[in-house]
Amino acid sequence: MNDRINYIIITPVRDEAQYIEKTIQSVTSQTVPPSQWFIVDDGSTDGTSELLDTHAAQTSWIHAIHMDNRGYRAPGGGVIDAFYAGYSLLQDGQWDFIVKLDGDLSFAPNYFEQCFEIFEAEPALGIGGGTICQLENGQLKLDSVGDPPFHVRGATKIYRSACWEEIRPLERAPGWDTVDEVKANMYGWNTRTFANLTLIQHKPTGGVDGEWRNWLKNGRANYFTGYHPLFMIAKCIKRTFCNPPLLGSIALWTGYCSGYLRRIPQVPDKNVIRYLRRQQMRRLLMRPSIYG
Repeated sequence: MNDRINYIIITPVRDEAQYIEKTIQSVTSQTVPPSQWFIVDDGSTDGTSELLDTHAAQTSWIHAIHMDNRGYRAPGGGVIDAFYAGYSLLQDGQWDFIVKLDGDLSFAPNYFEQCFEIFEAEPALGIGGGTICQLENGQLKLDSVGDPPFHVRGATKIYRSACWEEIRPLERAPGWDTVDEVKANMYGWNTRTFANLTLIQHKPTGGVDGEWRNWLKNGRANYFTGYHPLFMIAKCIKRTFCNPPLLGSIALWTGYCSGYLRRIPQVPDKNVIRYLRRQQMRRLLMRPSIYG
């Protein structure tokens, strides 16, 4: 692999003082380091800001950006606003990959090297990333069980530059991390998670929101993305067989329906919704689709 590969990382963070140094240690130990890393502090109040300034002063390619504290977390939209606060500072447009990376992850020193080897071997791969895991009693537990094969967790998104130019900008709403993949597939790119490359997420997905609010947010994200109602019903039925029973299904359906009741805007590009719904109906009819 070309060891001169040029990639940029952007990491939106908010109150990650407990975890951010694990991520910094992982990135600074990479066998193929980034050319620039923008860590955007989205109004932290727990000491995250000071930690970022300390590390930025020690490493030339780490840049700490500080945003004003809006006083609350803004699911979906807030993280993308922070991402673009970092993106707006890019000076050199000649990069090969751009990475959206969360600030509560740790991973092996050769993580990015291995990721880029996969991209090099698959020219049609537009978006990729590792498998998110949680540590439970010293054992790794997959956090992405049940994700469709085209999905890459928003915590670790690697975009090939040519793909990025076709799908940008990212949507400022919950569901952004599905819309980007749907767009990519619509334009002929492949997107997938790398099953053999793992990252440890030290804060559980949705841990800040609580289980009910997290599933409610997911349902609203599915609405924003443009899920077909029949596919959504099937998804909620499938969810009833998971623990805790019913809670996730009810929250998903409530979040989805609330989008219609409140007349919340969906993805602006209606071609994306039409493409996604065709793929979902093909899945329900057991025909080949991006869902497998």
